[in-house]
Amino acid sequence: MSEISPVHVIGGGLAGSEAAWQLATAGVPVVLHEMRPERGTEAHQTSGLAELVCSNSFRSDDAEANAVGVLHEEMRRLGSVIMRSADAHKVPAGSALAVDRNHFSAAVEKALTEHPLVTVERGEINGLPPEEWDSAIVATGPLTAPGLSEAIGKLSGQDSLAFFDAIAPIVHKESIDFNVAWFQSRYDKVGPEGDGKDYINCPMDEAQYEAFIDALLSAEKMEFREWEKDTPYFDGCMPIEVMAERGRETLRFGPMKPVGLTDPRTGTRAHAVVQLRQDNALGTLYNIVGFQTKMRYGAQVEVFRTIPGLEKAEFARLGGIHRNTFINSPTLLDGTLRMKALPRLRFAGQITGVEGYVESSAIGLLAGRFAAAERLGREISLPPRTTALGALLSHITGDADAETFQPMNVNFGLFPPVEPEITPNGKRRKLKGRDRKAAMAGRALRDLDGWITGVRAAAE
Repeated sequence: MSEISPVHVIGGGLAGSEAAWQLATAGVPVVLHEMRPERGTEAHQTSGLAELVCSNSFRSDDAEANAVGVLHEEMRRLGSVIMRSADAHKVPAGSALAVDRNHFSAAVEKALTEHPLVTVERGEINGLPPEEWDSAIVATGPLTAPGLSEAIGKLSGQDSLAFFDAIAPIVHKESIDFNVAWFQSRYDKVGPEGDGKDYINCPMDEAQYEAFIDALLSAEKMEFREWEKDTPYFDGCMPIEVMAERGRETLRFGPMKPVGLTDPRTGTRAHAVVQLRQDNALGTLYNIVGFQTKMRYGAQVEVFRTIPGLEKAEFARLGGIHRNTFINSPTLLDGTLRMKALPRLRFAGQITGVEGYVESSAIGLLAGRFAAAERLGREISLPPRTTALGALLSHITGDADAETFQPMNVNFGLFPPVEPEITPNGKRRKLKGRDRKAAMAGRALRDLDGWITGVRAAAE
């Protein structure tokens, strides 16, 4: 058998790391290019592969009734290095899957650097990949180097779209006043590695909440450059002060909703509650849930220390903001994530218009598998539309309206409808609510298992 040429993966984030892993475990050599530490970004703090920057949460791990939980399970069944590392380094987070950032990144990097078919090269690819790279995956994420971003824009004949991601602050646990704050998960819900007391809660009465809103609205914000001013936010990372601008009650029905929580000092529900979620395995750091912000650092310290229980808070990291770019995938990519104008290039991760760590990793997983099958001369098999992977892939490569294309988390709205249930008297009953979600989740995992079996049989 002739020697297999390597596939080049540009970007060592979650998507690029997953793509490289899928290629290597399929027996295809891979060169993983990461520009850090030679060139840093506005959001990253380390040079580690698969560094988490916006949050440490992979969101719900419920594979029976939540679309992202289904995606978790599908990726586990396909040997995902991202999910393997997340599971190995999870921290308490109620029913969500959250991880120790540093240990997670180190585990992914260790798996890749120790694999004999993976070569990691540090340095910026500042333009289109060289022509001699006949198979390359662009997984540069939301912070694509300007030269490469410009080259992609010229090749596609379209301008890249863009929005802003904001980063939430992290607090040292020892600086929190537990005479005021208490541990409790919403509705005392117990999740993986948790005990129903996985969040630190800081209560506010009505007067404190109103004063907090005033402080948010009047705080000094970062100024945008002229060309950035019309760039929209993705709702999943909306800065807290921008939410407050939408209405004084917005936060009470968003990240500061008090439902399912009882202040042990009063035995009642507070007017509003600020929640903090464990950010590392040691339990020494907690991030303020939903508190992404574009306030200046001095303003952040002043405003966040008005929160009861955080009056003396010490911050391991303050919030920040960075520009995020993505391509119009429904127009530019084919069904296997290849760029129509230059098929030797595939795209993966957030740059394709998926939003979220897990979704980015999932598209990296698919790009890696597709590139491996292509390199090995095998037919590329797409995951069924009924799976979370298939639904997400279909959305970004054709289902979404190219005219209004925006970043999207995985959700059951992307899945094909389930058939109505036949009742004992022969009538058709349309499934709703949790029953509908459970039916979609069960179908997804059954169909994924059938797809995996078929792909393995074809490779033998």
